[in-house]
Amino acid sequence: MSSELSPIDTAKFVAAKQACEYVESGMKVGLGTGSTAAWLVQCLGEMVREEGLKIRGVPTSSRTAKLARDVGIEVITLDEARWLDVTIDGADEYDDDLCLIKGGGGAHLQEKVVATASDRMIVIADASKKVDTLGAFPLPIEVLQFGAGITENLVIETLRSMDVLGHGVSQRMAGTEPFITDEGNFIFDLHLKRIGNPRQLSAMLNQIPGVVENGLFIDICDVVIVGQANGHVEVRDITNDTREVVRFDVRDDDNIFADLSD
Repeated sequence: MSSELSPIDTAKFVAAKQACEYVESGMKVGLGTGSTAAWLVQCLGEMVREEGLKIRGVPTSSRTAKLARDVGIEVITLDEARWLDVTIDGADEYDDDLCLIKGGGGAHLQEKVVATASDRMIVIADASKKVDTLGAFPLPIEVLQFGAGITENLVIETLRSMDVLGHGVSQRMAGTEPFITDEGNFIFDLHLKRIGNPRQLSAMLNQIPGVVENGLFIDICDVVIVGQANGHVEVRDITNDTREVVRFDVRDDDNIFADLSD
């Protein structure tokens, strides 16, 4: 990477930096998965190494666990933590009600388990993730390998009665092989274009035998932190019904991610 942050990297960086304000020594912190969450882990790692921050992190994927250890964050399991003070993660889409689509990285099952075991969930994102209506980003569902073809047929049948524009279903691949989650399951991506009733869709999908979990996060996110390329950050707290704009001065030496490949 260049010594200068690109516009999209700047947006992710400032969102991650602002999210660090919610983390204090002694906390147990859920660590999300994905490109934006990776910036957060790097920021927290810097605070651990240089400021003496003492936290224990519960990663939502094997990729995040490795990164957290590499930057000096103590990693524990969710069972060891039992409950978390905060989870900070990215999102593929979010709307005005802070409903989310997650799972672009294939970790939404662990992400949802960790987020719901937290006092608070904070989403960090760039401005492109904001949508009026969810659904442009494909909705992932994690399904058992056993009977996956039957599960797919049941999903297609269910979508016909849902308030969605598209009904396409595709299996996620990793090259020429099926993508396998950390739990050993498949991912199907639902190409819905528009989701009219996310709450109803989530409930119906999770009633299908073989569906382990879907990527709709409803009534889980409490705060969204949106970074901009100009260094501005908007913080929206849905619990307190507040909005705040913060300005960061991003310098070349702020780029702690020079060794972090995309």
